Amino acid sequence: MGAFHAYDIRGVYGVDFDKDVAYKVGFFLPELLEADKVLVGRDCRVSSDEIHEYLLKGITDAGADVYDIGLSTTPMVYFGTARYGFKASVQITASHNPAQYNGMKVSRENALPVGLSTGLGTIKEWIESGKPTPKADKPGQVYAKDIHQDYLDFLMGYKTDLSGLRIAFDLSNGMANLFAKEIFGTAPAYIFDTIDGRFPNHEPNPLVAKNIVALQELVVKTKADIGVIYDGDADRVMFVDEHGAFISPDLMIALLGHYFVDERGEKGIVIQDIRSSKAVGEYLEPMGCEMYTWKVGRANAALKLREIDGLWGGELAGHYYFRDFFYSDSGLLASILILRVIARLKKEGVSVSEAIGRIVRYKNSGEINYRLEDKQGAMDAVKEHFMNAEKATAFMDFDGYRIEFPDWWLNIRPSNTEPYLRFLCEATSDELLRRKVAEVDDLLKTRFGATR
Repeated sequence: MGAFHAYDIRGVYGVDFDKDVAYKVGFFLPELLEADKVLVGRDCRVSSDEIHEYLLKGITDAGADVYDIGLSTTPMVYFGTARYGFKASVQITASHNPAQYNGMKVSRENALPVGLSTGLGTIKEWIESGKPTPKADKPGQVYAKDIHQDYLDFLMGYKTDLSGLRIAFDLSNGMANLFAKEIFGTAPAYIFDTIDGRFPNHEPNPLVAKNIVALQELVVKTKADIGVIYDGDADRVMFVDEHGAFISPDLMIALLGHYFVDERGEKGIVIQDIRSSKAVGEYLEPMGCEMYTWKVGRANAALKLREIDGLWGGELAGHYYFRDFFYSDSGLLASILILRVIARLKKEGVSVSEAIGRIVRYKNSGEINYRLEDKQGAMDAVKEHFMNAEKATAFMDFDGYRIEFPDWWLNIRPSNTEPYLRFLCEATSDELLRRKVAEVDDLLKTRFGATR
């Protein structure tokens, strides 16, 4: 049962969970969410078909109907859940994980995420306790439901003329292939533009540097203005500039201000996760936006954006959330809006690297992952080390710790999905950044036996 995590169910299929777990998740879901019909989609992974078979059998044995949309992006399931009034939905996917992984992302009414603390934990308890799964007197039915065109029409409502842009796409052999060419046409350069759940060219995780090398080379080769890469289920998107340099995804939260504020004249609350650069707020606040910093992960961000009625938001991991999209995330919608901004900036003579250069104000370490046993003890030690030595200007403790000082800040937090303690630091100079990273590195290795 190691597949139940804070945000979803995910793990190596056949090791962390199996078809029996998939069946029981399906069986218990209608009871948990008081739903008599469940929307289901799936990604292209080799194991998705078997999970799909047993998930549907569980749902129908419980007496609920299934509306099956077939192969889909994860945001397509969010769209269908909210647009058509489903009280429960499941996307079978392991998102950006390697091919041997799979899982399930569960949503409730209005596409609200169901995480470990909001329902998945209950299903886990029911499974572990051996709660009975008696078949309903009247089994549910399975209905095919085609929502492809409706979702495409929704996305196309945000597209503008991009003909002046040279764009390079890496579709990662994933679910973005369902829509990318219908949205962006055949003029851009595409690689890995066939659906293949074995992910033969690279793992579908754009945050890993080796996975974007082919896109970087394509951008340079084709003299593209920008490169775009999606993860496996297309809920995340990331970018490289015209030189092939990777753009930290949190910076795109700031760039989106040129769409919402400049084009639409809207000013509101913008959400960022606890790892986001201080530069994001420093760029958006003079535009009239209010920044709200919150926990990492869709199960946290989507709920909070709805609660505070935020306009948009994003995460360092490449998720972007929109009020317009039921407060949920969509990699395709984010890329449409960002490319819309880039097209306008190009007409003004501003390149992607120049636009990002106007946002960046700090040197950033990127996330550094440490393996160690005592995560909480290590976090507390880092906090005490620096807060005893310097006067902090801000302290946040709702997702690990974020501690800010006049010229630098750090975030240290335990991963919710992997066996890591994650550390990130930002400073006004390379030298200050180097010193602070070295201090943390020495502390964690010396006192806690950490490895990187």
